[in-house]
Amino acid sequence: MADEKFYVTEEGLQDLKNELDNLLHVVRPEVIEELKSARAQGDLSENADYDAARDRQAQVEARIKELENMIRNVSIIKDNKSSKYVRVGSTVEIEDLELHTKNTYSIVGTIEADPLNGKLSNVTPLAEAILDQKVGATVEVKVDKPYKVKILSVK
Repeated sequence: MADEKFYVTEEGLQDLKNELDNLLHVVRPEVIEELKSARAQGDLSENADYDAARDRQAQVEARIKELENMIRNVSIIKDNKSSKYVRVGSTVEIEDLELHTKNTYSIVGTIEADPLNGKLSNVTPLAEAILDQKVGATVEVKVDKPYKVKILSVK
């Protein structure tokens, strides 16, 4: 995981930095206070508040490490508006040739993926099938029940 690149937009990188800053300067101090308060209650062996605070501390510290790793290994998605080919960062209109439906997706990194809002991770079968293809190309999406799509536009 240490060498894995995380594709994000400038906005996505800022979101990661903001989350890390919040964890370091707001949440971590809150957890420390929760631990102090729980310790002050006495016997730690049967102290549910202390156990809960320790669990929360572990979750916060794990997320901090995860965010630091992501930020360290980030690859900024460049503006691909002039590209004729589908790249990470492109917005693509495709037609499902079986269902005869048209959809528009932005190809983003896994961190920013939100398929319900048209943001498709670059590692999904659909994105992998259309990456490096150009307008007019028909490609097969390799899933349990393969289907074909045609690329209508790339922005």
